Amino acid sequence: MIGYVESPTAWPFTRGMARLAGVDLPSAVLDGWLSRSELASIVSQCQEGGCKEACLGWLGKGAGPTQPPAFCAIRAEIAALAPEGGAQ
Repeated sequence: MIGYVESPTAWPFTRGMARLAGVDLPSAVLDGWLSRSELASIVSQCQEGGCKEACLGWLGKGAGPTQPPAFCAIRAEIAALAPEGGAQ
């Protein structure tokens, strides 16, 4: 993750959910849509969400473009970053 020596364990889950919604988090930071501290906060929310097993199963299904499921602790944050007309 940008700015970290070691990525937090929630980073792959955060990035995976974002990708399925059409959001490239590293690019969002580099392009100025998201600050590093905001990204760190989102990853922290994911880490504390307590849905690692459900997330792992959901991401493992390889679903097509879609918004994060209802159990996702960062669903609203990802939706706010998703492009208009992006994943439904």
